[in-house]
Amino acid sequence: MLLVRPTDAPDLPQDAADRLQDAHLAHQAGLVEQGLVLAAGPFLDPDDARLRGFAILAVDPAAARELYRNDPAVRAGRLAVEVASWLVPEGNVRFQDVRLPRSMLEAAAGD
Repeated sequence: MLLVRPTDAPDLPQDAADRLQDAHLAHQAGLVEQGLVLAAGPFLDPDDARLRGFAILAVDPAAARELYRNDPAVRAGRLAVEVASWLVPEGNVRFQDVRLPRSMLEAAAGD
């Protein structure tokens, strides 16, 4: 699943954008804690500036759309979701339980 910045994403004051980002991170961390998201993170310096992040989910595409429809940043129009199934040979990729940051402060601290 890709998170992309829509061309018509609303401009927000920095404090509102920061609060929305924290709400997005908390939502995503909650999905990881529930075992629904196996891995997630932002893109750094992508060729396409619309690309914001990537997540691998342990649910079908319809459930993935529904889970991310409830993401605060998606509801606010700052992010949009593009869902696709990924076919990988079994055992080719392994995931470990890693706690995701629930805020920008946690991400910056590396906790």
